[in-house]
Amino acid sequence: MATQDFLIELGTEELPPAALQSLSGALKQEICNGIQEQFGKQTAFADEDVKAYAAPRRLAVQISNLQTEVPSSSFFMQGPPARIAYDEEGNPSKALQGFAKKCGVTVDQLEEVDGKMGYRQETPAKPLISELSAIVENAILKLPIPKRMRWGASRTEFVRPTKWLVMLLGDQVIEGEVFGLQAGRTTMGHRFHHNEEIELNSANEYLENLESVGKVIADFDDRREKIRAQVIAEGVKINAVIQIEDDLLDEVTALNEWPVALTGRFDERFLEVPSQALISSMKEHQKYFHVTDAEGQLLPYFVTIANIESKDPAKVIEGNEKVIRPRLADAVFFFETDKKQTLESRIEKLNNIVFQKDLGTLHAKAVRVAGISEFIANKLGYNPEDAKRAAMLAKTDLMTDMVFEFPDLQGLMGYHYALHDGEKQDVAKAQLEQYLPKFAGDNIPKTEPGIAVAIADRMDTLVGLFGINQPPTGSKDPFALRRAALGVLRIIIENNLDLDLKELIMRSLACYDKVFEWEEAGDKILNFMLERFRAKYDDENISAEVFLSVLAVKPTRPLEFDQRVKAVNHFQTLEEAAALAAANKRVSNILSKQGVTGNQPVKLELLQEDAEKALATAVSDKQLALAPLFAEGNFKAVLEQLAELRGAVDTFFDDVMVMADDEQIRNNRLALLGQLRNLFLGVADISLLG
Repeated sequence: MATQDFLIELGTEELPPAALQSLSGALKQEICNGIQEQFGKQTAFADEDVKAYAAPRRLAVQISNLQTEVPSSSFFMQGPPARIAYDEEGNPSKALQGFAKKCGVTVDQLEEVDGKMGYRQETPAKPLISELSAIVENAILKLPIPKRMRWGASRTEFVRPTKWLVMLLGDQVIEGEVFGLQAGRTTMGHRFHHNEEIELNSANEYLENLESVGKVIADFDDRREKIRAQVIAEGVKINAVIQIEDDLLDEVTALNEWPVALTGRFDERFLEVPSQALISSMKEHQKYFHVTDAEGQLLPYFVTIANIESKDPAKVIEGNEKVIRPRLADAVFFFETDKKQTLESRIEKLNNIVFQKDLGTLHAKAVRVAGISEFIANKLGYNPEDAKRAAMLAKTDLMTDMVFEFPDLQGLMGYHYALHDGEKQDVAKAQLEQYLPKFAGDNIPKTEPGIAVAIADRMDTLVGLFGINQPPTGSKDPFALRRAALGVLRIIIENNLDLDLKELIMRSLACYDKVFEWEEAGDKILNFMLERFRAKYDDENISAEVFLSVLAVKPTRPLEFDQRVKAVNHFQTLEEAAALAAANKRVSNILSKQGVTGNQPVKLELLQEDAEKALATAVSDKQLALAPLFAEGNFKAVLEQLAELRGAVDTFFDDVMVMADDEQIRNNRLALLGQLRNLFLGVADISLLG
């Protein structure tokens, strides 16, 4: 079958850099979907032949070796059985006539196949080019654009004004129109280097002509790697390390069609300001890469990406240096101005910021968090006064000019200002640590006040939002409660903290002026937090069955929960595990049907069979032997010892009739099974492992 290269390019005014990649990916997907719908189950192209291109002023999709014809197809629509299709006189039955009418044909156009009457619908082959214009238009209209705009007198809407449209199949222009633009073979070069039309003779000339003639690198990934290489090379020139953050790299890639890396300097006096403030200023406002020495210390250089290859690059560098100077001067001004007021003096100003309309101000939150932090400190043997102090100061840097200008510096500036104010080192460090961990794999707090405040702040938010019945729903989690809950669990487990979630929740509830019922809010919060363990263990490749076996017994101390999960995960590797899991499931079913709790004593005089006597002795011995292991929380050793019961359990079920006719003997055997099950439930419900 004949194939051709296909190209569609939509030219626009500069597209939003944050949306460029998502728009490009969506356009590629929608066009591919539209073409494949025409071909049905057949394949119109190979996946590796599809390329999406994105630059500030263009979105493009190119498909190599696209089949140019939608093949003919045949579909047999089955109707009534042939035996009832005609009456004795050979006249078509009502069923056959109705089927023919439904198909829009006459009875004589129907045929019999395998005892069924039916209609074979033939669809002739058709050229794909006749469908491509509609496919492209539909794909463009489906693009995920949260905010559309209009331009000129047109009523059409798009993310930015559109300027030109290229649609080619091989060397043939595809007739069509989008946003009032007639499709053609003419694209545009770089706005400064080649602000002229470039005529494409065929679709496969696109990348080469744009780059060699138009000075545009249309391939986003290619452009990004060229920028990365140039930035690294600039670092080599000055014997320094250019810090390349992926989000900034993506942004400058989306801003430039013909990138050129240039290195500039700023005054060393600016280095007196905390380095992150300077980095934020350079990154957020100017899109500059910052420069450090081999030890990570900030140096007075920056690397910018120009969208032009200047004949006099020194002039471009000079211009950028002039622009960055007042930005960094602002950072110095904010820093010096903020230091004139202590963080303590800003505590009352927290009354001016609402945390959540039903939960009060940030000042009210600070008071609550201080109370919870004090409770945590007392539980862990920390200094409660330091924890309270750190909590009351925790949000005060939000009232500073520096954080108002650069919100991503919250916590960091609190740390620097607290040190300047003469606060204790750990209290100051807690201002930074309160936000840890920020994401999966991030560091956790290590100072005592930092640990207390980080847990307390998250618990206050969780309790408050659940208390007013605003838990996460589906994909919506505006207060990041899932991340907050997982953060609490990580801090407790990785710092080996002996804290009980139920106690934390009840203390947090008590810090609110509102009356939150434990039964209504507390249980929901506890269940929600324990469920967060699932994501943690998924990341550690621990099976859902292991997690659920521990969740079933609902231990409320995260450290203990984790120890139990690790113990059960190890237990699964033992040879006896599968048989004991099956036996536990059998025991669980028997006991639940009989309503036995497992707390009834076993009467030795009622034991008759050797197998039940042996099991009773084994269970009794294990109860004594395991008591100190349970007290230590050594659940791995507990399960290893319980694995030794396999032989006695197997023999019991082989030789003993549990549901004996004699009620006393039956109840005694049920009591024995209940005690056996309770030994395992001391760790987890391993019946769920089967």
